[in-house]
Amino acid sequence: MRIGTPLSPSATKVMFLGAGELGKEVVIELQRLGVEVIAVDRYANAPGQQVAHRSHVIDMTDGKALRDLVLQERPHLIVPEIEAIATDELVKIEAEGLARVIPTARAAHITMNRERIRRLAAEECGLATSRYAFCSSLEDLQRAIDGGVGYPCFVKPVMSSSGKGQSKIKDADQVAKAWDYAMAAGRVKQALVIVESEIKFDFEITLLTVRHAGGTSFCEPIGHVQVDGDYVESWQPQAMSPLALERAREMAGKITDKLGGAGIFGVELFVKGDEVWFSEVSPRPHDTGLVTLATQHQSEFALHARAILGLPVDTRLRSPGASAVIYGGVEAKGIAFDGVAKALAVPDTDLRLFGKPESFKKRRMGVALARAETVDVARSNAKLSASLVKPIAP
Repeated sequence: MRIGTPLSPSATKVMFLGAGELGKEVVIELQRLGVEVIAVDRYANAPGQQVAHRSHVIDMTDGKALRDLVLQERPHLIVPEIEAIATDELVKIEAEGLARVIPTARAAHITMNRERIRRLAAEECGLATSRYAFCSSLEDLQRAIDGGVGYPCFVKPVMSSSGKGQSKIKDADQVAKAWDYAMAAGRVKQALVIVESEIKFDFEITLLTVRHAGGTSFCEPIGHVQVDGDYVESWQPQAMSPLALERAREMAGKITDKLGGAGIFGVELFVKGDEVWFSEVSPRPHDTGLVTLATQHQSEFALHARAILGLPVDTRLRSPGASAVIYGGVEAKGIAFDGVAKALAVPDTDLRLFGKPESFKKRRMGVALARAETVDVARSNAKLSASLVKPIAP
């Protein structure tokens, strides 16, 4: 792909559907390469909109509104960044040649729904997964648990992210509450959940997998800690056996080959000894991959930008490192941050404050990054740096 001049007839135009903190970093990388960027979100002044050439606020689940905006802007590439998008309309837009969807419209359609991606992974690719079932009512959910999924298990909406709507249930008394929470918190109002058996794993990884003009490349595995389905810290590299790493790459290669297209995929896997199970895959930069801003020669955001433009990529690790989330802590708009100087005084650390216009107690408002000679030191420094940043209501 030739790259033109932004805001001119030769411009190479990329439209983001969703403009959160991950999209913001990709927008910055594309800006560095002279790409014209349009950032779309469901609310104004989202992080990615603050650094794009233009921005729009629409309901991205409204197919007509989405099509009208594509016809107005005429982007060359469309980059979905969230799940709540009318992916059926994206499939039509790509089929009509209006724009190329990253990685493909089909991949976006499949991965933004847990039923479609689980069936692809387990039933078409033959990847090892937890026991699972899809349930369209509370009664179905109870039957699935009693019929083989068992306790403890996890209930998730088929469309959600960052732990929204997810519950771990240990006995029958918690089933109804988990169903109600999934119905209330899903990205799209759909009476369908996935229930999964618990896997006793040693650790969970994200294997960033890049499909690019030269083939498929893998970043070093990223370890992470999640609380209620939401990531709170990550580190790279995660130590694992050579056989487990080989199996993880094989799994990631299989599922991303099936999805096709170009760009970075965040493949989540469970690991116990040499055994590996598939969990989920996102066809875009992954939140746990924020650590790559400290660890890699090219972050996951630079890799995504380069891959979708057909440019060479470099997945090499530069240094062990870690990330730790900074939560809002308060419910307020236009908050401030105290302690930034103290946080940056921790050796070999950096910060990303996302600039989200509204804070919630458990909303991710920033991240501390650290690099060190060992992962353990990096994790300690990242968590210390994050703890020193104090969000303050205006």
